[in-house]
This record gives sequence, structure tokens and C-alpha cells, in this order.
Amino acid sequence: MKLSEILRQFGNAVTNHSLTSNPDHDPEITGVAGIDEASNGTLSYVEGAKFGSFVAKTNASALILPQDEKLQVLAQERGIVWLTTPEPRLLFAKAIALFYQPYRPIPEIHPTAVIHSTAKVGNDVYIGPHAVIQQRVEIGDGAIIHPNVVIYPDAKIGDRTTLHANCTIHERTRIGADCVIHSGAVIGAEGFGFVPIQTGWFKMEQSGYTVLEDGVEVGCNSGIDRPAVGETRVGRNTVIDSLVQIGHGCKIGSGCAIAGQVGMAGGVQLGNRVILAGQTGIVNQVKMGDGAMTSAQTGIHSDVAPGEVVCGSPAIPYKLYLKVCAVYSRLPDMYQSLKQLQRKFKDSPGD
Repeated sequence: MKLSEILRQFGNAVTNHSLTSNPDHDPEITGVAGIDEASNGTLSYVEGAKFGSFVAKTNASALILPQDEKLQVLAQERGIVWLTTPEPRLLFAKAIALFYQPYRPIPEIHPTAVIHSTAKVGNDVYIGPHAVIQQRVEIGDGAIIHPNVVIYPDAKIGDRTTLHANCTIHERTRIGADCVIHSGAVIGAEGFGFVPIQTGWFKMEQSGYTVLEDGVEVGCNSGIDRPAVGETRVGRNTVIDSLVQIGHGCKIGSGCAIAGQVGMAGGVQLGNRVILAGQTGIVNQVKMGDGAMTSAQTGIHSDVAPGEVVCGSPAIPYKLYLKVCAVYSRLPDMYQSLKQLQRKFKDSPGD
């Protein structure tokens, strides 16, 4: 499609563009690509001035740019059509959606699917080969259940939710509308509840619920456990990467982002818009306030205030962590200086 057509679909998100001064330079756009891999006919983007070197050498036909006149001039000099927006990455994401839509099967129930007679299946639902839908399960309108999915008794799946192949939804789990559960994820399995006794461990039955509110996305091979009593809850529009473990009784707010290999023990509470970088670990019962963030491999052992950014293990505030890192890199020199001082005092005559 012509770039001018793409501009019309973007609407008010575009604040300026080169077609205003040169309407005849309206290239045909056949796809999207990363700035360093772009070729003739593709649309790409840069987020800021630090990526100006890519503008100087990219083969893209058109670029989404931030509101930076120097980048606009550079693109113009290279004959690249450009458009500007306050959020280039967001607009690029919308551009991808113009050229690619994920596979969505036609509604049908495959003859090899096993659906209990007490289950309730909504309208326009797809249920793939060898899926198993057990007693009293409820599936909303427009849901997609891919092959080999297993849904245990009394679970509820909301409208337009997608369960990808080989994920497992355990008993009495509640999943809202417009959620996506990726392959291998296990939602609502038994929490890790054992009471120590003289002969080993007594198993505490996990009678609670796991609840995913609307718009939650869970990555491949992640687990969200149900508690002994009460519920584990994930707030609306929270996104969870692959290989994440969320323990029993956790309460996660809305709009959170949890990266791969994060692990949180039981009873953790996250506020809204919390961001956990990869391999963050959180001990049980810790609370993190709204907007708090971690860096990769952070170990959290105590509560984190709203808006605070923490790093390291045990976690400390970001600015302090930078100072600690600066000192850490100098430890070998400091150690040598200490040894020299020790020798000096050892060799000096006594008083």
C-alpha cells in the first residue's frame, strides 16, 4: 500500500510528515522491518537521536521518527520518506498490525475434542484436535482453544480468550475476556503448600482459586498457582513473559509487566504498573508499590515503595546501586592499596 494510505490509517498519531512538502514522493510500502535490516519498500522506525547513525545507512523506503528535526533533515537528504510521532515504537507496532495478523482458526469443534456433556461452550468458538474440556467448564463467545489444551472441571474462560496448544487450565480457574495463554503455561495448579512434621512434610490441600482478569497475557511454560485458601489474582492488562513462576496467593495489579524467569513466592503483592526485569526473585509476603521497577537479577527481600527502582541482591535503590558498582570495579586496586598500607605499618618502627 502507498505510504499516504498508511498515514490515513494512523490518523492523529502522526504529527508531521514529508509528504506535506513533497506529495509526489509517495512510495509503495510492502512490509515492515528493523532499521538495520530494512530494504527497499519497507517501513522502519527509530526511537531517538542516539539512533541517528542508522538513519544514515538504512535501506528503508520510509521511517517513523521522533519529533527531531535533525533526524528529519538526515532522512530527507537520503531521499527517505518520513513521518513523526511522539511515540515511534508504538506507531511501529501499529504498522506491523497492518501487514500481519496472527493465525486465527475458523470457529469449529474438531471431532477428536473431548467435551463433557455438562460443559457450556459459547458461540463462534474454535476447539482444536484432542482438546479436553471437563465437567462444568464454561467457555465464552469467540474463544479459541488450540490442540491438546486441557481444561479441568469448573474452570471459566472468558469471551475471545485464546488458549494456545498444550497449555493446562486447572480446576475452578477464572480467566477473563481477551486473555492469551501461550503454549505450555499452567494456570491454577496446586501451590507449593507443605507443613513440616517430624517425619517429613504434610501436604496442605490447595482449595483456593486462580483469577486472571481481562486482557492478561501469559507466556510459554509459565506457572500461576492457586493457594490453600482465597485466591491468586492477576490484574487486567498485565503481561507475563515465558518461564515465570507466580506462587500461591500472589496479588498482582493491573498493567504490570513481568519478564522471563521471574519467580515470586507465595503472598507477594504487586501494585499497578509494576515492572519486573528478567530473573527477578521475590520472597514471600513482600509488597511492591505502584510503578515500582527492578533491574535484571534483582533479589527482593523487603517491601519496595511506590515508584522506586531497585537493583542487586539483596535489592537496594538504583542510585545507590550505581555507586556500589563503581566501587566494586575498583576493589582490586583498593585491595592492593590496603596491602601496601599494611606492609608500611608493619615495617614502620614502633612508638
